[in-house]
Amino acid sequence: MNKKVGLWLDQSKAVVVCITNNGEERRIITSDMEHYDRFSSNVPGDGTEEDLRDRRFWNHLNEYYDKVITQIGDAKSILIFGPGEAKNQLKTRLESGGMLENIVSVDDAGSLTNHQIAIRVRERFPARDHFDIF
Repeated sequence: MNKKVGLWLDQSKAVVVCITNNGEERRIITSDMEHYDRFSSNVPGDGTEEDLRDRRFWNHLNEYYDKVITQIGDAKSILIFGPGEAKNQLKTRLESGGMLENIVSVDDAGSLTNHQIAIRVRERFPARDHFDIF
């Protein structure tokens, strides 16, 4: 199957648009993280309350990225876009998982509606590309 995925994400929500020979599917994954300010001036591992909060934050964020990766794991082509650093953090995770060749683009994008996200993915992966030609 020729699965193509477009993914808009930030650290709180991911909208995954999967396009296959059988059609299109959208999923929303939330991180369920509250607003959080990292205490980056602290030395990691110093045992302070801020350090513990930072570790909980990163552990929670990694679980969120794992959920996203589960949804896109078998994609042949992956488009990643969104605001902030989440898209680059996910790209790094995908690269370390051996999926670098599957990433077609990582782009900046501000807030978009779910419909706008789906349109952007369809524009990147036009209908003629959805089917394997023999």
